[in-house]
Amino acid sequence: MSGGRNIISLIADRQDLDQFRKKNWEGTFEEYLDIVRENPDVTRNAFQRVYDMILSYGTTHYEVAREKRVHYNFFDDPDENGRDGVFGLDLALEALVNAFKSAARGYGIEKRVLLLHGPVGSSKSTIARMLKKGLERYTASDAGALYTFGWRNDDGEVEWCPMNEEPLHLIPVRFRPDVENRLNESVNGRGYGVKISGELCPLCRHQYAERLKKYDGDWTRVLQDVCVKRLILSEQDRIGIGTFQPKDEKNQDSTELTGDINYRKIAEYGSDSDPRAFNFDGEFNIANRGIVEFVEVLKLDVAFLYDLLGASQEHKVKPKKFAQTDIDEVILGHTNEPEYRRLQNNEFMEALRDRTVKIDIPYVTTLADEIKIYEKDYNRDTVQGKHIAPHTIEMAAMWAILTRLEDPKNASLSRLQKLKLYNGKSLPGFTEENIKELREQTTNEGMRGISPRYIQDKISNALVAHPDAKSINPFMVLNELEAGLKHHTLITSDDLRGEYIELLSVVKEEYENIVKNEVQRAIAADEDALKRLCGNYIDNVKAYTQKEKVKNKFTGQYDEPDERLMRSIEEKIDIPDSRKDDFRREIMNYIGALSIDGKTFDYATNERLHKALELKLFEDQKDTIKLTSLVSNIVDEETQAKIDVVKGRLIRDYGYDDESATDVLNFVASIFARGDAKDSA
Repeated sequence: MSGGRNIISLIADRQDLDQFRKKNWEGTFEEYLDIVRENPDVTRNAFQRVYDMILSYGTTHYEVAREKRVHYNFFDDPDENGRDGVFGLDLALEALVNAFKSAARGYGIEKRVLLLHGPVGSSKSTIARMLKKGLERYTASDAGALYTFGWRNDDGEVEWCPMNEEPLHLIPVRFRPDVENRLNESVNGRGYGVKISGELCPLCRHQYAERLKKYDGDWTRVLQDVCVKRLILSEQDRIGIGTFQPKDEKNQDSTELTGDINYRKIAEYGSDSDPRAFNFDGEFNIANRGIVEFVEVLKLDVAFLYDLLGASQEHKVKPKKFAQTDIDEVILGHTNEPEYRRLQNNEFMEALRDRTVKIDIPYVTTLADEIKIYEKDYNRDTVQGKHIAPHTIEMAAMWAILTRLEDPKNASLSRLQKLKLYNGKSLPGFTEENIKELREQTTNEGMRGISPRYIQDKISNALVAHPDAKSINPFMVLNELEAGLKHHTLITSDDLRGEYIELLSVVKEEYENIVKNEVQRAIAADEDALKRLCGNYIDNVKAYTQKEKVKNKFTGQYDEPDERLMRSIEEKIDIPDSRKDDFRREIMNYIGALSIDGKTFDYATNERLHKALELKLFEDQKDTIKLTSLVSNIVDEETQAKIDVVKGRLIRDYGYDDESATDVLNFVASIFARGDAKDSA
């Protein structure tokens, strides 16, 4: 079998012809009524369908500071492996979904414009795009099925409703209550039930009237010309999904929203008020039954706002030359802070403000979530031929978060410490309640600062600006971030630029501390040496607490407990001399408790002791490794062998490659060299 035939067979085996037939179903109005009786959900309105679509992906419940939170899995973008997934915005997304829930139940929000408001690059467009794509996929599934209708002409061709409206609109108003009761007999309190609202669009109204006249008022014969079909929403095909982006004021035309006269057909039908001579292809028309997105909605010309107000409040639009026409769609807009302030200050916009539900979409303020944003774009799969050194993305994300946080009102707390608290790190004297208070004390946190787009641009710059480097490190990215601040269009004052540069210094200092600790742990990662040191310490502590002597393994004599050794370890984790007895008893009690349970003591299970032993071992070994000799480039063979062992541990345990491990060792060596120079001075 040829390669081409193999590919064709691969696709043939996976195609679902049964699903294709379902999606392309066509039938009579009577058959549609049977479908509705069996599954009333096919008649849901747009808000109900969007809300159910989000819920269909499931939820995850969790707690933060004793507050229950809901994570909606839909916003992870599971259908596209998280390509558009948003992170760290659960509170904002919960507010958005609650608005959909309220609208789905008819509590009033269905008569409002949902306005996503936030700084540039805060995922507003991404959220709107996900909702549109999600609705497309949902209507292609059995759970999200919906239908529309058309009119069969004498030649057998079907002219479909240009606004893809609900087939139940064909039922005369006076019969609707009885029809609803019949169709809802099987609902039994489940789902939304069938509620027929809205009138035929102008074209269908014309077709309906013509046929009613033709058949001498016999409604049942009119239905013989009606054909119902399954409707799949699609932005590309302009079916049920619309997007409107304002142009400059001179080129704005309201017909883009409500449709326009088809001048070529006026000669055929004789009048510009004949619905057959009108294109119902404005964004409001084509988005019927689905969702319309208004990009930068507050940049709309005032003339457009009247259409927007009627569409939201009355669920009607006014095409040129025609009566108001019913629509059923979610109106979703988004805007940034300056435009929203302009709305607040414009008294002519009061009607729009009154019909708007504002949902703040701030920047992420949790470091772990910000890191996920960049790791989605910069990882082993997406970055070929370059190694991204550990902490490179983390440091860029840390700086971004710091620019968005407000200075804590607690003078003893730095902005960096606040970042760590938000990220789940525990600090002495701060409880979950305190963290909640920190968030509540802010006024505009997350609504200002550096955009993720700026960080992404500078990481990209760093990746291409060093063609000879096999890896990029934090300093390459931080230098790009600082250089770009000179020309950043959204930084309007030297004071703000100075603040951001100062925060870069804070990040660099934090990076120094992190890599010093990593190198220290890599040097001290000799398991046998750690066990020997721990055994020696425990023997001395046991003798000290029990007022005994320790047997010297070399001389065989019994000596007093080695106070100098014990204190040299305890001081590494800031145990004061006044608390040494308490700490030593605590260790022995811990060992005793394990023994009662039949468990053996392992230093690795006691975090504080483990850290103290590592720091002590590092202090003992750093001189034998002569790390500072790297700075002078004079390294003997024995020392080089020891350095290579440390480098191997950095690669194995911390994610470095050979180049970045060498770089970080040189960097830490220079730090120690500076320290030695200060000490000698």
